[in-house]
Amino acid sequence: MEQIAINTATIQLDQFLKWAGIAESGGQVKEMVSEGLVTVNGLTVSERRKKLQPGDVVAIKGCGSWKVAGA
Repeated sequence: MEQIAINTATIQLDQFLKWAGIAESGGQVKEMVSEGLVTVNGLTVSERRKKLQPGDVVAIKGCGSWKVAGA
């Protein structure tokens, strides 16, 4: 599991996936979320703007998982 550092206290899921280079656009994130491919801490996400904080684990089925790390 790769750790991705953020420079803020929280970050939105769509921003995190773009920041980490996992998604190229917000539209791509929206599609992944609508297909039920994204989980945060083991729970399927239904909103692409979900707030993440250090310690959260984001996983995408078939792609991998990433841990949000503080700066």
